[in-house]
Amino acid sequence: MQTFKQKLKQNLPGLLLTIALASIAWPLGKEVPLVGAPVFAILIGMIIRPIILPHLGLFKAGMTYSSKKILQYAIILLGFQMNLFTVFEVGKQSLSIMVFTLSTAFIVTYIMGKILKTDPVMTTLIGVGTSICGGSAIAATAPILNANDEEIAHAISTIFLFNIVAVFLFPALGQFLNMSDYGFGIFAGTAINDTSSVVAASTAWSTFKGNNTALATATVVKLTRTLMIIPISLVLSYLQSRKRKDQNLSISKIFPWFILGFLATTILSTTLHLPQDIVIGMITLGKFMIVIAMSAIGLNTALVKLLKNGFKPILLGSICWFSVTMVALFVQKTIQLW
Repeated sequence: MQTFKQKLKQNLPGLLLTIALASIAWPLGKEVPLVGAPVFAILIGMIIRPIILPHLGLFKAGMTYSSKKILQYAIILLGFQMNLFTVFEVGKQSLSIMVFTLSTAFIVTYIMGKILKTDPVMTTLIGVGTSICGGSAIAATAPILNANDEEIAHAISTIFLFNIVAVFLFPALGQFLNMSDYGFGIFAGTAINDTSSVVAASTAWSTFKGNNTALATATVVKLTRTLMIIPISLVLSYLQSRKRKDQNLSISKIFPWFILGFLATTILSTTLHLPQDIVIGMITLGKFMIVIAMSAIGLNTALVKLLKNGFKPILLGSICWFSVTMVALFVQKTIQLW
């Protein structure tokens, strides 16, 4: 059994490399929030990979640690951005829409995954990313599914593409459909994947309208969707344990314990009224740790192979995203949250 010193020595080169790449991606994400630091980190990692390929063995252990363990710690810290009272207040109005969009995402990805013959793990990641919260949901469920870095990169790249489309399309669509500020906030919060893209689209709407109703509503609805990570992770853990039962693998061995950490930080954030500086610091650290993990995923991903196999995931993601958008609009109109 390795000592702490031995593990540190083994992980340090790769860990330092991923932190360095994340430090480059982080300010780029600030400059171009529409793209975001996680996507920049994956791209930079894929560009750097050929340079370090002859010495990959030196960095491999630390890269694996970053893409697995640091990713899990990041999800735990992101629980500090949640307030359960606020979530329940807004969430009870948008819950029915979320139930339908979640169901739609998983049903459509399952059916289309079978038709397109896409990898089951990547299919699930795209479904989770589309239905819940983009990259964060993919990051949370990837360890449960034992997803490899190429599958994660595929899924995040696919989700990113439709985030960009949504930011430009949704405000125009909301205007065309004559939505109220509150109605657009509900729509953006339930149908756009990633938090940054939700904020970008609702900010554009709120700036045009001259008030922050859409932005505030969309942000809270989006955070409510984030909580769906917990039940979805537990269901996936159960299904994985059943699927791999022949290997004598019990659910306790693949149970996403870090999700309990996410729930704990959510409860702490709700009940303890922590100083705002501490909360912001924990959330920022969690987001930076996700960028570190994405750097490792980029380093582990062969760009040529990614491009060669990239069409089917994009087609799958487009059908899933379109279906979720249409269902969100239909249900929202039906329950008169327009």
